[in-house]
Amino acid sequence: MIPQTFIETAGDILGSTEKGLSGSKIASLFAAYAVDYNTDIPYTSYPFTVSTPNKRYALKKNLSSFNPKQQFKIIKELCEHPEIKDLPEVRDLKIKLLTRFKGLNTDIDTVNEILVDETRFWLDDYTKSLEQYNYALEKYKGNIFERNLLDDLRLSLELLVKEILGNSKSLENQLTDIGTFIKRNNGSRELVNMFVKLIDYFTKYQNDYVKHDSQVIEEEVEFILEITSSFMKHFIRMKNRI
Repeated sequence: MIPQTFIETAGDILGSTEKGLSGSKIASLFAAYAVDYNTDIPYTSYPFTVSTPNKRYALKKNLSSFNPKQQFKIIKELCEHPEIKDLPEVRDLKIKLLTRFKGLNTDIDTVNEILVDETRFWLDDYTKSLEQYNYALEKYKGNIFERNLLDDLRLSLELLVKEILGNSKSLENQLTDIGTFIKRNNGSRELVNMFVKLIDYFTKYQNDYVKHDSQVIEEEVEFILEITSSFMKHFIRMKNRI
């Protein structure tokens, strides 16, 4: 069950007066959900009745008409709406939803969605890297398990490392600089070794399966995606501590 306090918070964010979804958009989206789930909702059209305080109120009342699993899916999809998905407060709301109520998630996504969302959040200031990361995610979600997916991931990681370290080296030639960067930021020797081995493994894997145009092993795509995401997120966090 999703507590009413969370429903209230979601309504305030998604229906925010200045940044949230418009009243007409709220009405049309929820009308579609009402049809999909065969559920009666109080606000199906816009403009709302005169007695309606504001669009946030309408959103909350509509959302409260659905069962918990439906509420989870609706909030998640509203957080992914193109008009608001890049707002920090919306991203934070989605992460909290996925973290606290993951048992209500009926979507079958094998990749760690929380990790992916957090990585995209941290990549917000690295637009070139984020663009390539999103390309890889689009291919993954579309079940396009081809070499270009890993190529996008490789380029995303390489662009991020170049920008953080301030050089133009290829990923294969960054191992020493990465180790130095971690030590300079008070990282442990074990952490240095882990990152160096991780990048070394990733690079060799990419060389075998991407550069040589070999057949990608579908079962390993999720693993590579999550390894890359974890590395990128932590690397940016270390950079922000400088």
